[in-house]
Amino acid sequence: MSSRLLGLLGGMSWVSSAQLYTQINQGVAARRGGLHSAALLLHSVDFAPLAVAQAAGDWAAIARQLGEAGAGLRRAGAQALLLATNTMHAVADEIEQRAELPLLHLVDITAAALRQHGVRSVGLLGTRFTMELPFYAERLARHGIALRVPDDAGRAAVHRCIYEELCQDRVTPAATALLREQVQALAAAGAQAVVLGCTELSLALPASAPVALPLFDSTALQAAAAVDWLCGVAPTHHPTERSAAAGAIAQSTPCLTNRPLT
Repeated sequence: MSSRLLGLLGGMSWVSSAQLYTQINQGVAARRGGLHSAALLLHSVDFAPLAVAQAAGDWAAIARQLGEAGAGLRRAGAQALLLATNTMHAVADEIEQRAELPLLHLVDITAAALRQHGVRSVGLLGTRFTMELPFYAERLARHGIALRVPDDAGRAAVHRCIYEELCQDRVTPAATALLREQVQALAAAGAQAVVLGCTELSLALPASAPVALPLFDSTALQAAAAVDWLCGVAPTHHPTERSAAAGAIAQSTPCLTNRPLT
C-alpha cells in the first residue's frame, strides 16, 4: 500500500477545492475500501487578492505566492503537488520550479483522456484567462489536439457566470442555459467534444447533462489522476521532467463524458 502524501494548492475558489477534495477522497475510499481516505496536505489561499492580480495581469506575483505555498507543502512532507484550479495553470511551470515538487499537470491529464477517445479538436469553457491565455492551447498542441473557444461575447458571458455566480456557490437555470448554448456554438464551430476547464462549471453543467457534445470534466479527470498517484500507479518525478508522470497517470483515467463519442 502506498504511503504517498499529496500537496493540494486550493482556495481558487473554495467551492472548486471542496469538489476536488471530495472527489479525491471518494476515489481513494472506493479504491482501498474500509475507512481509507486520501493522504493530503491542503494550503487554501485567500482568492480575492489573487483575483485582483489576475485582472491586473500580475502573473509573476501569483506564481511567486503559489510557488512559496507549494514549497511550504514540500517542507511539510508533500511529495507532489496538485493545483486545484485550471486558470492558475497559466503559471504551473513557475510554481513547480519554486516549490521544487512535481506537479500533476491538469492539461496533460485532460489531453491524455481526449487522445484516448480520439478527440483531435476540442472546445474549452473556463474563465477568460483560461480561454484566452496560450497555456491551454499550447499544452494541448503538444498532444496533437487543436483548441476552440467561444467568441468574445461568449467568453465574457462564461467568465462573468463563473466569477459572479458559480465561485460564490450560486447555481441558476440561466447559468445552465448559457453553458448549453456555448457548447452548441462550439459544436457548430467543429469541436468534437468540450472540456469543462473550470471546476465550478460542473455545478451548472454536469457531465451527464443533455448537450450537443460529450463533456470532459477536467476536475473529475484530475481527481482520478490524483487517486492513481496516491495509490502508487505512477512514479514521482523531478519537476524538470515537465509533468511526465501526470500524462502517464491520465492514460489510465476513465473518460468522464455525458455520452459516447461517435
